[in-house]
Amino acid sequence: MAEQFPQPVQQQLYSLNLGPQHPSTHGVLRVLLTLDGEYILEADPIIGYGHRGHEKMGENRTYLQFMPNSSRMDYLSGLLYNHGFCLAVEKLAGIEPPERAKYIRVICAELNRISSHLLWFGTFLMDLGAFTPFLYCFDDRENILDILDRVSGSRLTYSYCRFGGVARDVDEVFIDQTRAFIKRLRSRWPDYHNLVSKNVIFIHRVRDVGIIDKDLARRFGVTGPNLRAAGIPFDMRKVEPYEVYDRFDFEIPTGTKGDALDRYRVRLEEMEQSCRIIEQALDQLPDGPYRQERVRLKVTPPRGEVYFAFESARGQTAYYLVSDGSAYPYRVHVRVPSFGNLHCLTAVLKETLVADAIAILGSIDIVVPEIDR
Repeated sequence: MAEQFPQPVQQQLYSLNLGPQHPSTHGVLRVLLTLDGEYILEADPIIGYGHRGHEKMGENRTYLQFMPNSSRMDYLSGLLYNHGFCLAVEKLAGIEPPERAKYIRVICAELNRISSHLLWFGTFLMDLGAFTPFLYCFDDRENILDILDRVSGSRLTYSYCRFGGVARDVDEVFIDQTRAFIKRLRSRWPDYHNLVSKNVIFIHRVRDVGIIDKDLARRFGVTGPNLRAAGIPFDMRKVEPYEVYDRFDFEIPTGTKGDALDRYRVRLEEMEQSCRIIEQALDQLPDGPYRQERVRLKVTPPRGEVYFAFESARGQTAYYLVSDGSAYPYRVHVRVPSFGNLHCLTAVLKETLVADAIAILGSIDIVVPEIDR
């Protein structure tokens, strides 16, 4: 009688759809996971569910008509996108805004950067099961929205900048509210650190998880806080200063390992650096006009092309515009940071536990609408 041998262990793979309607994706994003037990063998981000054709719309509208579209690509840091588009068109058309407008733009842009980081902070912790920090962050963020609402008339999709300035001047109330908010936010740091940074459960969930090292970041074009967490101090406000950023004293926070914990620390420190920039801008805010009156609303840049890069809340962002001399752009292209930041997941998620996927995805801070633009 033949000897009976046990059947060899067979690898049983299965697929799991993370999204496209999953709370942790914060947008219509689908990540197709191939799993072996609890371990991820392959992760395939699938995009395009909410594509709206912003670039094509930009080629069928005047430069001014496209202005509101800019803030709808990244709705969390829409004012930064609005600011960047204005700077690109001004560079193409040779427009120089007044000094006061430059400072106002920087103050509002940094407020928007803090509000974006606060929203990420709260939702990231919510994804990990912590509810209290979410309430703290949204309480602080509401203060920023009140300040920006008063000056821009919007709380989310801002269209505050104009070619040659801003839509409305700021007053003493705006200045007082902004200073009061900075004081309030700094008083919150101990609460945030006690609730989150020193929380042993949080540390164990994010330490040594989802490491994006320097080499991986370069291969996928990762920028922003995710790149700086890997130890590379690359920030467009420092390497290619625009507007008046070269007049301020601020630092670029960096990490060491590039894990999810480093990404958390970098964003937290970046909010303090934004506070420093705002304080200096308020102290140096000059008098004078807030808008170049000679600039027409319907600008017609000369024939040519321009590539303008700036730092949004998620990393290096850029507009590429081609003008044929008419009031309509011949070509509009946008470089968004979330595209590279998302696709590094194909490498980062490999051989990690599926339970860590949510922590890794949340720590990268992806805004899907800027990918599906």
